[in-house]
Amino acid sequence: MIASPSSFSSVPAPPMRWDGWGDPGRETALSDAMLGLIRGALGVSGDPRPRHHPEDVDVPVSRLTDEDVRQLADIVGSDHVSIEPVDRLLRAAGRSTPDLLGRRARTQSAPDAVVVPGCTDEVARVLAWCADSDVAVVTYGGGTAVTGGLAPLAGEHRAVISLDMCRFDTLVGVDEVSHIATLGAGVTGPRAEELLAEHGMSLGHFPQSFRFATIGGFAVTRSSGQASAGYGRFDEMVVGLTLVTPRGVLRLGPVERSAAGPDLRQLVLGSEGTFGVVTEVSLRVHPIPEAVVSQAWRVPDFASGAAAVRRVARSDARPTVLRMSDEAETAVNLASPDAIGSDDTSGGCLVITRFEGRESDCADRRARVAALLTDAGATDLGAGPADAWAHGRFDAPYLRDALLAIGVGCETLETATTWSRVEALRSGVSTAVTAALGSEDGPWSASPALVLCHISHTYATAASLYFTVVYRLDEDDPIRQWDAAKQAASRAIVDHGATITHHHAIGTDHRAFLDSEIGDLGVQVLRAVKATLDPAGVMNPGKLVP
Repeated sequence: MIASPSSFSSVPAPPMRWDGWGDPGRETALSDAMLGLIRGALGVSGDPRPRHHPEDVDVPVSRLTDEDVRQLADIVGSDHVSIEPVDRLLRAAGRSTPDLLGRRARTQSAPDAVVVPGCTDEVARVLAWCADSDVAVVTYGGGTAVTGGLAPLAGEHRAVISLDMCRFDTLVGVDEVSHIATLGAGVTGPRAEELLAEHGMSLGHFPQSFRFATIGGFAVTRSSGQASAGYGRFDEMVVGLTLVTPRGVLRLGPVERSAAGPDLRQLVLGSEGTFGVVTEVSLRVHPIPEAVVSQAWRVPDFASGAAAVRRVARSDARPTVLRMSDEAETAVNLASPDAIGSDDTSGGCLVITRFEGRESDCADRRARVAALLTDAGATDLGAGPADAWAHGRFDAPYLRDALLAIGVGCETLETATTWSRVEALRSGVSTAVTAALGSEDGPWSASPALVLCHISHTYATAASLYFTVVYRLDEDDPIRQWDAAKQAASRAIVDHGATITHHHAIGTDHRAFLDSEIGDLGVQVLRAVKATLDPAGVMNPGKLVP
């Protein structure tokens, strides 16, 4: 058995709840209206299940020797190495539904040590030691991964360590003329905004994981924030970066555009810790917006709404935020729990727009977008629904935790496709997931499933679809139950010619489908890069590269 984090940790604990999302003080309580809806739709009692505690869990004894620990301590300092079970357990998983369901087990896997380096040189020395000592490395940022990227897999190696980047938490520098900021990989989203605000700047990258995810995590997963329509994806913001590999250090940049051969920055972005460890990232930033203007709209149905959103996405009045919920998500509105059970039965699909920048520019763009949406048959709902979405946009994962506690699964899927395939893809994924969860032939009792969808990111040629699936958990094997639904959804995504992931990365969950997207030759390219930068294969084995 292990002690609780408060009584036995020897390195700082990650800020998120160990068996759920985020700050324990922000947990969501299910309203009576929501409980009634869930009981009727899914046939669950609605009674919360007992919580698991870290001291109830057994983890394997560390496979590292005393000499291993001493050598690691010689590199980073004795205060920054731990083999204590609680420290290892807290970094043993991300925050997908299978990750959280796995936290209910009495015995759980964990890395063999936690190592917390404080500079690029220390990272380089740790990785060199791991390569020489047959020890695998999983880099830990904010712990928000949802596709298995943090699973402590040793592969063929004798042990695996968690390399916690929390000490890389500073603003390295700001070029206020060029609007470039260099941040440590361990800086969280809110901390980045605080540091940049001191210089009158903002990054403007706001994914749902914003409060806890880190700059390094954003980079290695090709994260996409909710303001991507205005500021672009994270990979579009990157000007330069530092990658530490077992073979040495790559410092890439230093200007945004270059014709000096293939862009190696793009090779690092999305690499998920399989090539090395990102320690610093230089990013394009912008002045803090003078004004923010919100506007919500209702369109009659998904097809007409998608056509209208496509017109807006292609216009030069493009909003900073542009998203549209389908009919089911508009009705249930999981992104705003207080709206569930409301008296609004007018139907249709909710479109959210937000404009940031100079006041005059925001007003002009809003007016031009309003004209486009009005011409498409949209109804103006005012700023209220858009402001409500913005207020609660980071809180939806807390609702997932509350649902899991009463035996209801709530998980997400995301992908992207061309505009011409959006409707077919939405239908295909929804049908596949519903059939997988509701099959009478499966090894679990059939579960009714509610599949919600929204267009989350838009481009001139394509859009990202984000699905939320709510279903009754199987009592005996809930992890296998969701895996069947996930596999069915992934096959539908591949069959419809869509990308297996738009912004959640590959990890272990999507690894088997990557060759369908990049082909056998593409897989060989990734393997060749990994063999060059990580010849011992110690960097995050079992992830990304098929």
